[in-house]
Amino acid sequence: EFTVVAEAPSGSETVTRYREHRPDVTLLDLRMPEGGGLRALREIRSFAPEARLLLLSSYGVEEDVYQSMRAGAAGYLLKDVDRDELVAAIRHVHAGKLWVTGNITAMLAERAPRPDLTTREIDVLRLLARGLICREIGKVLAISESTVRHHTIHLFAKLEVTDRTEAASFALQRGIIQLDDLAPDAAGSRPRSALGS
Repeated sequence: EFTVVAEAPSGSETVTRYREHRPDVTLLDLRMPEGGGLRALREIRSFAPEARLLLLSSYGVEEDVYQSMRAGAAGYLLKDVDRDELVAAIRHVHAGKLWVTGNITAMLAERAPRPDLTTREIDVLRLLARGLICREIGKVLAISESTVRHHTIHLFAKLEVTDRTEAASFALQRGIIQLDDLAPDAAGSRPRSALGS
């Protein structure tokens, strides 16, 4: 009773295929090349706010779930979901309802009270997690050491942690940063999101 109208291997191509086919329900892989599912979701919702988008992921990470639902996903499923639940979720979303299971609801309830980190706070957090000190972070981000300390104080307060180790551990567990954020990229130790900022 379902017809697959298109498939796409990347986030950018997903947006193109959506524009071409305007499917009733779109299944998005959270982690795919060229922006991933969350970026594709946001872009699709920008020109098609009525789009019914269901996110699939290998990870039930709190921050991923929160950001997906906040961006307008109609549901979030883990890839190991059984066939019956996947079919039920597609039908539910097609009917214009949200598909949120008990464990996802619990994650969202736990996450909701914590304020969002700014892009710059996340940049600082990534570099703190790599082991850089405030002076080094300031050089990488082209900001003063006191500004780095200011961001650090704010992100510690938002995460409700007391030191860099606790902050890094919390951020990794909740999906705020990823393991690959901890390895210096080809450009050195500058975080990808800080380039051009």
